[in-house]
Amino acid sequence: MEDSVWKTVMGLSLIRGIVPRTLFGLTAVAAIILIGILAFGGRRRRTHPLVASLVAAALAGTGGLLATWLMSDVFMVFGVSLGWPVILTVAGGFAGLGFVLAAAVTLRGARRALAVVLVPLVLASTALGVDLIYGEYRTIGNLVGYTPYPPLGSVTVRKASMSVGEWRDKARKGALPSMPDSGKVFAVDIPNTESKFKARKAMVYLPPAALSDRPPALPVMELLAGQPGSPGRLIDAGNIAATMNAYAAEHDGLAPIVLAPDQNGSATHNSLCADTTRGNAETYLTKDVVNWATTTLPAAKSARMWAMGGFSQGGTCTTQLVPRHPDIYGAMLPVDGELEPTDGSVETMVRRYFAGDRKAYDRQVPVNAIAATGTADHDWHAVQAVWNPGLDWFGARTGLGEMTKSLEEYPQVEVLQ
Repeated sequence: MEDSVWKTVMGLSLIRGIVPRTLFGLTAVAAIILIGILAFGGRRRRTHPLVASLVAAALAGTGGLLATWLMSDVFMVFGVSLGWPVILTVAGGFAGLGFVLAAAVTLRGARRALAVVLVPLVLASTALGVDLIYGEYRTIGNLVGYTPYPPLGSVTVRKASMSVGEWRDKARKGALPSMPDSGKVFAVDIPNTESKFKARKAMVYLPPAALSDRPPALPVMELLAGQPGSPGRLIDAGNIAATMNAYAAEHDGLAPIVLAPDQNGSATHNSLCADTTRGNAETYLTKDVVNWATTTLPAAKSARMWAMGGFSQGGTCTTQLVPRHPDIYGAMLPVDGELEPTDGSVETMVRRYFAGDRKAYDRQVPVNAIAATGTADHDWHAVQAVWNPGLDWFGARTGLGEMTKSLEEYPQVEVLQ
């Protein structure tokens, strides 16, 4: 019973439903009461209490706007621009804090207590407002690092016994093997046999066809989170399970297997997705993960059936690795990546990661990798905007089903000619 309650709490949504409604509602009601107190019940001084609080709000909001803009767009503290919706939301939070703190100075007793209570409410509402824009933490469990996914060992996964084409033929004849109604996400430790890279648990989504007693050889999407980030956060914030299950429901249980390995080892470490003095991340991603998948899961082995994708730093990794390994990956789906690996200046990276070997660093720059091989076949809402049509395109490419609409018909997608 307690475990069930815990899972229910951890599963509460932060982007819709009771949690945001309650938090925003409480903040709004308390703010309205405080404004009324200041307007009609505050202690009269040379400056009206409400006016004083409004002036404090204006000054704090302006200061917050300037500080956030400078950090975001001038000094680029976060590596990318936060975007004006986030900058304005944070500025609004500063304004709210200025208002309630000025009120707390003005008021006394229980009235001051109300202003003090509003401080954490304003902070929490601002943080939740930013989260609604980014879509980073979708549930309370995401916020505290809770992973609800069972181990892969809890189910029986069989090797492939037919092709995708044969599966579709059976579907047309109404002769499909038994399978669950929806796919599931599992947690797994992928052996680091060749790389010795110290990775966190990977997440694996298996569609209904992969969980059947006679699965087909399915295409694979190897997806990488940003940094900071984790495989679990990618699965949750990317809405992977729901997206794949919706696709599978329209394609006779077929959908790509999704691998979300850990390319960094921790939330604070940037591996550059390369083999460096700080770990062999490239070997782990392109050999250990791939070898494990093709020997353990009903995964196809052809490069045409494999794609790599990623968000932010994971997107940068994608554009580094796919051109360097065309024998493994036939497609890439990067979102909001950068033009080259980034962790400080180039000189710093060459010294820290490549023992002073500039050529080793240069080989990781995507444009150099593409030139060498001659091939190339920031928020989570952007991820879904890209990966939704990307899934349809990849599904058509790998034989899972037809792409029924053009790219121009997908929401938030602009096709550049």
